[in-house]
Amino acid sequence: MRRVTYSMGVSLDGYIVGPDGGFDFTEPDDEVFRFWIDEIREVGVHILGRKLYETMLYWETAEQDASLSDADREWIALWNPLPKVVFSTTLSTVQGNARLISGGLAEEIERLRAEPGEGDIAIGGATLAAEVAASGLIDEYRAVVHPVLVGGGIPFFPRSERRVDLELVETRTLGAGVVYLRHRVVR
Repeated sequence: MRRVTYSMGVSLDGYIVGPDGGFDFTEPDDEVFRFWIDEIREVGVHILGRKLYETMLYWETAEQDASLSDADREWIALWNPLPKVVFSTTLSTVQGNARLISGGLAEEIERLRAEPGEGDIAIGGATLAAEVAASGLIDEYRAVVHPVLVGGGIPFFPRSERRVDLELVETRTLGAGVVYLRHRVVR
């Protein structure tokens, strides 16, 4: 069965965006970007909320930019053909290799798990991840921790009263003082 993973850049105090809505603190250096390229290779389908989908739309047409680096082009070659499922009640259409769904998140994940296929089911976006976590469907949490305190914003982890025991699977120190933490949910 395919794993469901939740992976995002996060501040040391636990936020994916700061109180002003900014997430420039997660802008990757070359080594961190290489990490994300390697990470996306393991993904078979990416589930996104509206905000992350809109942020990632840049890559749908970025290949026309002559100033892109080789790493940018490698990311585009992996990201654009990757199947994406966008959950939104406000969007009416999506672009690229994406399909739009307005409800039934847990059911969609169970359906994707049951399908034959390679690669993880990756969750992107804290709001969406909170709903998936509440259903007990996340298998791994992967935090790419940036050395900054932003003081508030949208938390990486959902604020719930439910305990989730985790097992540390991997740690790695990346460029610019960024630390990767990978934990598996103990079932």
